[in-house]
Amino acid sequence: AEQNIEGHRKFIADFKPDLVKIMSDGYFIYPLEGGKPAAFDAGCLDRIQVIEAGHAWIQKQLEIARKVIAMQTDTLYFYNVFSPATTFRFMVGYEKFINLLKTEPEALSAALLRMGQGIAVLVKTILKESGADGIYFSVQNPDINRVSDDEYRRWITASDKVVLDAANAASDNNILHICGYDGVKNHLGAWKDYHAKAYNWAANVEGVSLAEGKKLFGGACVIGGFANPPGSLIQTGTKAEIEAFTGTIIRETGKRGLIVGADCTVPRGTPVEHLEWIRQAAGCHLSS
Repeated sequence: AEQNIEGHRKFIADFKPDLVKIMSDGYFIYPLEGGKPAAFDAGCLDRIQVIEAGHAWIQKQLEIARKVIAMQTDTLYFYNVFSPATTFRFMVGYEKFINLLKTEPEALSAALLRMGQGIAVLVKTILKESGADGIYFSVQNPDINRVSDDEYRRWITASDKVVLDAANAASDNNILHICGYDGVKNHLGAWKDYHAKAYNWAANVEGVSLAEGKKLFGGACVIGGFANPPGSLIQTGTKAEIEAFTGTIIRETGKRGLIVGADCTVPRGTPVEHLEWIRQAAGCHLSS
């Protein structure tokens, strides 16, 4: 937790960002009744139960959120929350997740819903007690070649919606992140009925521009533009190249309802100076 907090402190001090996504590093794994099993199998799904607000897993994240939010005033803060399906994948891995989805879909779906109800308690606690403005809710189809949109909708969507509904009941300012980290593709249209104030997806992975996505999501605010693999423009580009691409994003998407950012987490080692180039270039375009 302290390493998490200090990482936020350094970034905020170095960059003084306009908005902050508070990362939940250290708390990616949902707590299980009876502790973590040596090998997770279908019989362990019953260990996934709804947790209450007083649980240490929630209270420790609340403490992190409060400490980060106190670092800089006049800033928007969004707490990172992974979907139940993504959280479960962190716990068991891609292959075991997909195997359970294919062989025990009803049991898995029920377990994910209970997990979603527990994560919803986390969301309500964070939004009501930390001062956060909203959540940054990360969803993903783990493999569109093996998990159809219909399967996702039937077995997984309910667990997503219980979290997102809790967030929207507590705040009007939530971000939906459709995660394309490491090149994972999604069918963007599958998320059209996931209501949020702003949407972020891997435009460079999906091949769906911010302008196209803006139409898909009913004219809502969109976030992104830059690719995020190691060695990509945001990490290695020159000042002129980064400024030029920032201008391209703004011209193609429009000045209203746009937050210039990246497909997902920027590569480690990206100079803060590069982010400042983007901010200054965006400011020039907005004033012109």
